[in-house]
Amino acid sequence: MTNYNSLKQQLASGPIVTAPGIYDALGAVLVEQAGFTAAYLSGASIAYTQFGCPDVGLVGMSEVAATLSSIKERVDIPVIVDADTGFGNALNVIRTVRLFERSGANAIQLEDQTLPKRCGHLTGKTLVSTGEMVGKIKAALDARRSSDTLIIARTDAIAVEGIDAALDRAQRYVDAGADILFVEAPQSAAQMTRIVDQFNDQVPLLANMVEGGKTPQMTAMELQEVGYSLVIFPGGLVRAFSRMATEYFASLKTHGSNMPFADKMLDFQQLNELLGTSDVLAQGAEYDSKNFEESDD
Repeated sequence: MTNYNSLKQQLASGPIVTAPGIYDALGAVLVEQAGFTAAYLSGASIAYTQFGCPDVGLVGMSEVAATLSSIKERVDIPVIVDADTGFGNALNVIRTVRLFERSGANAIQLEDQTLPKRCGHLTGKTLVSTGEMVGKIKAALDARRSSDTLIIARTDAIAVEGIDAALDRAQRYVDAGADILFVEAPQSAAQMTRIVDQFNDQVPLLANMVEGGKTPQMTAMELQEVGYSLVIFPGGLVRAFSRMATEYFASLKTHGSNMPFADKMLDFQQLNELLGTSDVLAQGAEYDSKNFEESDD
C-alpha cells in the first residue's frame, strides 16, 4: 500500500488530475497499478455492471457505500464518489456525505437533477430549483468531518435551460462553497471556454469525457491547457470491458475453448500475481496456529 497525496493537495499542486472510472475493487487495483493517483467511482458504471441497467437513478446510497468500502479496503488512491442527487433532500445529503466519508470517499459529487436522475448525456433531464441545490451543497459542507473531503457541485442545466442559465446556477453553487465545479455536458469547445473563463480563477473545474457523449473529446493535457484541473473518464472501463467480453464470449461459443482467446487473457498465475496472492498467503501464514502451539519442552 502506498501513501498518496490527498486529492486536495493534488489539485493545489497540479498538473491536471486524471481519474479513470471504476465500479469495483479489481478496477481500483488496476487503476492504481497503472500509475493513476485518483479514481472515480461511477454510479452509472455500478448500474451497468451490478444490475445490468442503464443510468436512470436505480442505484441506491447503501449500494454505492458498500462498493466504496470494498474499494478502499484494497487501495490507497483518492476516490471521487458519484453521489447522484444525494439520494433525496438536504437531510438525505447529510446522511450520504457522512456515510460516504466514513467509507473512504475523498470527494463527493452532488448534482442538481430531480430524483430519479439520469445520465448526464441522456436527454429528458429535469432539475431542482437553484435554491434547493444551494441548500444541498451547504448541507454537504456542514456534514463532512474533514475539509480534505471535497464537495463537487455538478449542474446539468446546459441541456435543460441553456448555457447562460447553467453558468448562473454554477456561480450560485460556487458562492455556496463548493470545492470543485462540474458543469456537465458542454456541447462545444466554445461552451467549455466560457465555463473556464468565468470560473477558472474561482474554483477547480472538472471535465467529463464520455465516449460518444455530447462533449468534444479532449486529452488530459488539452483540458489542462484549456483550464481544467480534474478530468474523469467514468464509463471507459465498462465500455472497454463490454467490448472485450462480447468478443470473448463469441470466441468461446464458436470454439468451445478459451485457447483461441488465450493471448488476450491473463492466465491463472498472472492473475494471482496481479492480485498479490503470494503476499496475502504469506501474511496469513504469520498467524497460523502452528506458530502459537505450546511446546512440550
